[in-house]
Amino acid sequence: MFRALHRRPDPADPLILPGPWDAASARVFVDAGFPALATPSAGVAASLGYEDGATPAEEMFAAVARIVRAVDVPVSADVEDGYGLAPEELVERLLETGAVGCNLEDSSGGVLKDPHAHAEWLAEVRAAAGDRLFVNARVDTFIRGVQDPERAIERAALYVAAGADCVYPIAAPLDVLPLLRAGIEGPINAFALLDGEGPSATELTELGSRGATRVTFGPGLQRRATRALRDIAARIPEQR
Repeated sequence: MFRALHRRPDPADPLILPGPWDAASARVFVDAGFPALATPSAGVAASLGYEDGATPAEEMFAAVARIVRAVDVPVSADVEDGYGLAPEELVERLLETGAVGCNLEDSSGGVLKDPHAHAEWLAEVRAAAGDRLFVNARVDTFIRGVQDPERAIERAALYVAAGADCVYPIAAPLDVLPLLRAGIEGPINAFALLDGEGPSATELTELGSRGATRVTFGPGLQRRATRALRDIAARIPEQR
């Protein structure tokens, strides 16, 4: 079902995947009518009291399992760079949560991985998963200071050849997305930002078939909710 959602009847109509950080937020998004969800690792980390990238693997998998259990739609999980797990164990842990897909980053500790070695690792993940997981291969060039879109396209080609179902050139500028869409085979995930901080979901949708196949929000929704809660808390009378 989740893979089928990416085969859009209208290529100009991207799949919108909100990012829940806990069971309650997941239910809100499902009640709003979204057909699938994609957890953000940074949002989940914040909900658990960790900085982005510092969540222990066991806690991340447990959080994903709680989200999956709370809803009746497919959930894809952002599991960062795989936590150093062997492909077979990573796939087993993901399937145990009930997730139907995953994000996997091609950088670690702020440094881009060798793309050929990463592609080999992705191929092992694909072999272990078969068709049980939808693999979204994140391409981190733009957030690691490499602005040449050709470098992102080169990495994407390696990851698609390794079996990735979708590639995610995170933080790609809006005006670069048409070039990426033309140069990358298969679905492309784009990152929507809120409050005018970057490309919005509306702007990404307006690109139509020249833009993204699917749109996610990273930790943006969790951070917006936190700001709203902070405003509410500020209006509560102090207890003296």
